Amino acid sequence: MQKLSCDILILGAGSGGLSVAAGASQMGADVILLEGHKMGRLSSYGIANVTPDTDYAAVQDHVAGVIEQIEPVDSQERFEGFGVRVIRAFGRFVAPTEVEAGDYRITARRIVIATGSSPMVPPIPGLDKVPYLTNETLWSLKTRPEHLLIIGGGPIGMEMAQAHRRLGSRVTVLEGAKALGREDPECAARVLEAMRAEGVEVIEEAKVTRVGGTEADGVSVVLEDGREIAGSHLLVAVGRRANTETLGLDAAGIETTGTGIKVDAALKTTNRKVYAIGDAAGGLMFTHVAGYHAGIVVRSAVLGLPAKAGTNHIPRATYTRPELAQVGLTEAEARTAYGDRLEVARFDFGHNDRLVAERSAQGFIKAMVVRGRPVGVSIVGPQAGELANFWSMVIANNLKMSAISAMVSPYPTVGEINKRVAGAYFSPRLFENQTVKTVVRLIQRWLP
Repeated sequence: MQKLSCDILILGAGSGGLSVAAGASQMGADVILLEGHKMGRLSSYGIANVTPDTDYAAVQDHVAGVIEQIEPVDSQERFEGFGVRVIRAFGRFVAPTEVEAGDYRITARRIVIATGSSPMVPPIPGLDKVPYLTNETLWSLKTRPEHLLIIGGGPIGMEMAQAHRRLGSRVTVLEGAKALGREDPECAARVLEAMRAEGVEVIEEAKVTRVGGTEADGVSVVLEDGREIAGSHLLVAVGRRANTETLGLDAAGIETTGTGIKVDAALKTTNRKVYAIGDAAGGLMFTHVAGYHAGIVVRSAVLGLPAKAGTNHIPRATYTRPELAQVGLTEAEARTAYGDRLEVARFDFGHNDRLVAERSAQGFIKAMVVRGRPVGVSIVGPQAGELANFWSMVIANNLKMSAISAMVSPYPTVGEINKRVAGAYFSPRLFENQTVKTVVRLIQRWLP
């Protein structure tokens, strides 16, 4: 077995691992990257604005083409060009700072676990005996599902439900609690209303107790209340789990939690020489979080500077139509945290001239504000994810609503919505305040 040593050893070439590898190597660190599967991320793509006459195989080919176009950015050759040594093998800890991968035993000063996650498969009786899809295997289909059953009403389930309904499939979503239950209920209701109007059947409080069927005859799902629902295909979309089982974490003294690897605010594990980032850390499982974590680790492990990861400014988006986005606390979460100190400012998309001109002015934004600073923003409507970018910056930098009201947006743009919600926050203070009106009258009386 060949022995190697390096400054930074990275297990996993997903979004976070690649970001650390690129940053660390270009700053002069000696980097080894381990990946036994594919380089780069595995992504899901929803489809919108398609006509009723669809070619399902062509749509799948389009998705494959998009992924193929992205792949060179994450290629082995590109990272070797940065000076990263790439070893195409899975790694396993054999000591606190040693990892075996293929024919190599590698000792590193710092190690980063960036092994990502896999679709979670719930322990439903019969599920292991029927053919089912996940958001990773769904793209291998070349024939449109006649009736797609989806277990799970979270973002992935709802995105795929709407996409397949628009591609001509009958779709039934089975959610054990509330569909889009993590999101602001008012925003989620807008999305669900739109999807049901398109013909997506969404059954909430539908706990699945048994699954049966075959590839030839289709699948059937039995609910707790005795109902049986049959379909041609089954998609399991109940979340993701961190990939940690094969890492030999015990040999490195690394503890896990119920969702992933235990880390502190600096993303260090219980082995202080080892970091865990992205989905492996078991927190918010989004590609953009892995990239954010990578920046924290580069600052700490490469530059030796203090760095801590926060979550209050992390955005998330569900790419249905209408889109749904959240930054920071929802209204319910903010009320629990701040009580009577919370103020909620709203602006309806129907008053945005750009969206009115595009005949798509449906939706709203609401900002949760405490002592003049936003602590959360909920958005539902066109370009909700794009609008969320702005609020992530605002909350990350602890800006006040006054700073937002001072900005100027070109007219007409959708981005003007962000300024207008700040205006909605200040309007009662300016236009409904008797003291302000009295002062203005006095000023007008004395002005020359």
